[in-house]
Amino acid sequence: MRIRRIRRIRTTGATAGRPARTRSAAVALSACTALLLPLTACTSSGPSPASPTSPASSSEGSGGSTEAKNGDTAPGAGATATARRAVPRGRGSRLPDDLNGDGHPDLVLNDLVTAAGDTYGDDAGIGIVYGAKGATPFDPAVRQTLDPRERGARVDGVLPAAFDAVAACDLDGDGFGDLIIATDPPYNGIGTPPVPLQILFGGPQGPTGRAVVLKIPAKARAGDEWPDHPVCGDFDGDGEVDLAVTASGGRVGFLRGPFDRTGAPRAAAAPVPGGGPVLTAPEPKSDANGDGYNDLVVLDRPRAPGAAARGTLLLGGPNGPERTGGAYRFTELRKPPAPRLPGVPAGKAATEVLRATDGYLATRTHRAETSDLVALYAPAGSGAPAYRPHPLLTFSTTLFLD
Repeated sequence: MRIRRIRRIRTTGATAGRPARTRSAAVALSACTALLLPLTACTSSGPSPASPTSPASSSEGSGGSTEAKNGDTAPGAGATATARRAVPRGRGSRLPDDLNGDGHPDLVLNDLVTAAGDTYGDDAGIGIVYGAKGATPFDPAVRQTLDPRERGARVDGVLPAAFDAVAACDLDGDGFGDLIIATDPPYNGIGTPPVPLQILFGGPQGPTGRAVVLKIPAKARAGDEWPDHPVCGDFDGDGEVDLAVTASGGRVGFLRGPFDRTGAPRAAAAPVPGGGPVLTAPEPKSDANGDGYNDLVVLDRPRAPGAAARGTLLLGGPNGPERTGGAYRFTELRKPPAPRLPGVPAGKAATEVLRATDGYLATRTHRAETSDLVALYAPAGSGAPAYRPHPLLTFSTTLFLD
């Protein structure tokens, strides 16, 4: 029998068993997070809310109109293929979330619609929709599913049941973005818990191998809390991508990059003070004060992408993130009206932000795990709301079931 995948929410400490978390809708991917956010046709094995070749309802309460308004492209436009296409071979780029190195950022989805009749509740894995050049920055026909049974690293002989992408960046400096995966390794509650983070390295055709467990030297750990909330950034200004994770007692584990293919950092020291239960990156720039070092934001609780929150800056420097920088505030993202899920009454679906980078906004509207609709919005002109009200593209994650 397969183990039912755990729905998780990041917590401030360890449990006697595994880290308790709830999966975010997607990795929110940026130059410093490396966390999304993130992704034609639907198969007959599940609900078929909308294919990317047929327009979806524009928004709740709109009467179902699919006509373009005020110069906006009608939903569904920009996706002309329904069959899965191969991932193009890239040569490397400097984008943190370009997993195949073709010069286009990619969209990563943790939450996918489950197949009808899945009595065990097994998760479909992580979905990737690769970036493209053209009318829309992502092409749902070029997609990949990362299954924990095929991609996860074994810990004490056990494959992870939970497998969520929580950050993306080029940890080994080869020009291909890598995914940091949160998992649920076995733990009996005795002694220091295992590291629950794994690295899935990208390549010319995206991630094609198996993940490795992130190696955190014993001297870089503190207490008995699970290392968590990984944030990528060049915190010491040496031009290499580093990784920061939470440690016990409000400290921060600082791992200097680059990382090798075994998951080991170039160097690490004892955790530094000034941290807290949750770490994330400033937005939209990871260098909040413009001094040439990437920074961190310390929060008391997890923040959903696009939500308002208040925290404290932890500034980077030659020795990494160790200087308190004062209060920091995330403002709430103003979202366009959500698309209507076919067959779902208004107000019965939830909408989450997947990513809001590169000028585009991606959201996912869903009802439980049975139906969903991913929508991609283009930026609006100056003096207008941040995004156009009608999506460039909509599709359901049922496409990953084929």
